[in-house]
Amino acid sequence: MKQSEYLRYDATALADLIQRGEVTPREVCEAAIDRATRVNGSLNAICHPQFTEALEQEFPASAAFSGVPLLLKDLAQEQAGHPCTYGSRSLTRNIASQDSEFVRRAREAGLVFLGRTATPEFGLKAVTESELWGPSRNPWQTECTPGGSSGGSGAAVAAGVVPMAGANDGGGSIRIPAAYNGLFGLKPSRGRISSGPLVGEAWTGASSDHVVSRTVRDSAAMLDVLGGSAPGDPFQIPAPEGRYRDLIQQSPGTLKIGVFTASPYGTDVAPDCVAAVEATARVLENLGHEVEYARPDYDGIALARCYLGLYFGEVSAMMARAREEFGAGDDSFELDTRLIGMLGNTMPLPDYVRRRQRWNDFSRALGAFFGRYDLYLCPTTGQLPARIGELDTPAHLKLVAKVMLALKAGKLVHRTGQVDQMAMESLARTPFTQLANLTGTPAMSVPMHWTQSGLPVGVQFGGRHGDEARLLQLAAQLEEANPWFGQYERLDNEFDG
Repeated sequence: MKQSEYLRYDATALADLIQRGEVTPREVCEAAIDRATRVNGSLNAICHPQFTEALEQEFPASAAFSGVPLLLKDLAQEQAGHPCTYGSRSLTRNIASQDSEFVRRAREAGLVFLGRTATPEFGLKAVTESELWGPSRNPWQTECTPGGSSGGSGAAVAAGVVPMAGANDGGGSIRIPAAYNGLFGLKPSRGRISSGPLVGEAWTGASSDHVVSRTVRDSAAMLDVLGGSAPGDPFQIPAPEGRYRDLIQQSPGTLKIGVFTASPYGTDVAPDCVAAVEATARVLENLGHEVEYARPDYDGIALARCYLGLYFGEVSAMMARAREEFGAGDDSFELDTRLIGMLGNTMPLPDYVRRRQRWNDFSRALGAFFGRYDLYLCPTTGQLPARIGELDTPAHLKLVAKVMLALKAGKLVHRTGQVDQMAMESLARTPFTQLANLTGTPAMSVPMHWTQSGLPVGVQFGGRHGDEARLLQLAAQLEEANPWFGQYERLDNEFDG
């Protein structure tokens, strides 16, 4: 299979070609490896290739994606016998003893694992620039980040290495790379995809696995593959009325959609991000949907603080695990990670519990909003992708050092402006995604806009808990009205020289 031919097909089409005998699984895998070899030197998206093993992998002959290549994210998507580093030097010896539920189901669906994609340390940032793997780059403009934390997956899919790749989202980590790389990215509802068997609720229920993809139908079909609870999961949510790959053939009906473009944290929003939403609103109106300015009524600063409380606690727990299981020392963690871990270790337990309890406030506010609207539409990100290294500013490092010194001196900094300043610095570029994580509701980034300089800009839709079908139906409708697959031709040719 020629690489130019391979790049023309999404995962669904590749599976169909293999089923009909028009191409062999080995030919498809070789084309994917050839593409990876061509682009990864420029993008640094794949941190753990397993090309030889992929060529030899056995898979069921008649499953949904038999013979189709897939990349796994190097965070939580454990594959037995392979390292899962979470982008951290502290976990380089973390070899998975068993497959995660994500990997088990993907394997049963016939997907062939080409390797693992880079992520920032512990998935903590909206840029993929770890000290372990170095920076991953955006194929649309390689001096820019592909986002995070599923940045390696986003870059690899956009550049055509695989038609879709594993991702997960605890604060925007599916939707942000989708927005920055011109891809479709759906974060499912809490409980839709099992985090098992090693985890009950990932990030206390804020995080969910899925994929980033070039087409809506691939994402829908993967939700069919991955969806459903596993034995021992904390709860179940109602199954869809049919297969998602079939449901997207149906119209979503006439929807009432609330639109907002202002940051919930009061931070700046780039004009291109606003323009993308406004242009999408016009497309929606032309499709017959009812669109008006409206937003959920919740305290954005409170949500930011609650999200950072989760952030601090999860990082300190992960660092403790790395120390206990692998003997990691302070020099095994990046500077920002060490600070976040210190904040987690010094946060009073009642403060953590109160912040977790406030998630209910945001869920109730969103529930009231969905009493009047079917979906919301807003920017996926507040800013265009940062340049590589842009966020490691002297001012940031100075603030980090100042807070660390205060913590070492035993000072309580959790109720000071310094921590709020750090929160805003951390979340200012991506202020729109955390709402769906804390409320456990589904949200998707759709590639509806490109800047004059050629960078993609995603827009975000959010829906009621369990309502992935309506989101996917609307996404399929938008994909037909404003096709984006052709945009990839520029990237497909970019690395052929």
